[in-house]
Amino acid sequence: MIVTTLFIVFIVLMVIGMPVGVALGIAGALAIVMSNLDTHWFGLLAVPQSFYAGLAKYPLLAIPMFVLVGSIFDRSGVASRLVNFAIAIVGRGPGMLPLVAISVAMFLGGISGSGPACAAAVGAVMIGAMTRAGYPKPFSASIVAAGASTDILIPPSIAFIVYSILVPQASVPALFAAGMVPGILSGIALIVPAVWLARRHNMGGLESSLPRPPFWPSLCEAAWGLIAPVIILGGMRMGYFTPTEAAVVAVFYGLFVGMCIHRTIKVRDLFTILREAAELSAVIMLVVTLAGIFAWALSTLSVIDPITQAIVNSGLGEYGVLTLLIVLLIILGMFLDGISIFLIFVPLLMPIANTYHWDAVWFGVILTLMVAVGQFTPPLAVNLMVSCRIAKVPMESTVRWVGWLLASMLAVLILVIVFPELALWLPRYLGF
Repeated sequence: MIVTTLFIVFIVLMVIGMPVGVALGIAGALAIVMSNLDTHWFGLLAVPQSFYAGLAKYPLLAIPMFVLVGSIFDRSGVASRLVNFAIAIVGRGPGMLPLVAISVAMFLGGISGSGPACAAAVGAVMIGAMTRAGYPKPFSASIVAAGASTDILIPPSIAFIVYSILVPQASVPALFAAGMVPGILSGIALIVPAVWLARRHNMGGLESSLPRPPFWPSLCEAAWGLIAPVIILGGMRMGYFTPTEAAVVAVFYGLFVGMCIHRTIKVRDLFTILREAAELSAVIMLVVTLAGIFAWALSTLSVIDPITQAIVNSGLGEYGVLTLLIVLLIILGMFLDGISIFLIFVPLLMPIANTYHWDAVWFGVILTLMVAVGQFTPPLAVNLMVSCRIAKVPMESTVRWVGWLLASMLAVLILVIVFPELALWLPRYLGF
């Protein structure tokens, strides 16, 4: 009865428009009260304890820092310089601007680790450029949203940081390394249909007539942005700093580039940048902490073990269960953001993964891939919302293009499932 109430209250609150974090906290607290009616304060003292326990984790410090990095590089002009450099490399022609958009989004993934921040930075530059070249706005918005989804796979990744909090046996460096190859494969998989669709539908007819930036000047202007992932990821690999410290280093590097090199960030802009980062970080942290109350209720009510046993003993077998989880999480990804999915379902899914002896790092990459798919799958797709807002088009107008990109990402998901070494080789080679 209490378990049923827990999930019904959560679903009802979500349906009526309650924020995910608040719905998790209220449902969890109500379940705690119902299971402790005969105790002092009805067990509510567990609520602040669970709230604090969900927040007091050192790796979580990296999240507001990487969010701030995304805001800084969004305003620093790095994205536009990377776009010019990419165009100087690949040249002009049908399908080249979509290729550039996805490539730049992948590269920015090595700086911020936030899909929506990347969609905003790349979309601000690329959607207008693609429109001037003759690409339909819904197509441009779809390309930018899909390309930005690779950001949670290519390190640094906020999603991997949250997963490492929930699954201590999967370290942040190991997850960062494991996401590199699948992230690059996802980008390549998106480029193929993007270029094919552009040429098949004769998009970008004006692109060939636009000037091609000179290579060496473009390289010089983009150099500071190109160095950023080397500093962040190379510093972690060499042991100079932890992922959390790397985020702080990235913040100061971004401020140096924006204020001293490109001079696109003024002192008066700092308040706006810090406010935006603080607001987004606060939302993420509140979801994390309120989900801790929900998770504590699940654990106290002994919900996890019966669900695990029911799924394991369903007769579907290992790959049948994995297929069921993939379908379930992709559907959920259409309605929930990735962090909420992790916080709600990872405590339920890890016992299943342990039963089948799935590698925790590999399983984290699989879950993150599914979340990446959800970031540009309507109706609730955070990246697609951002890019559609920039392009000023309704989200439903992108469906005909998004379908092809989703199929490409799902192909990468299947590859990583069939060949786990795609995710596990690099962390093993690096000693993680």
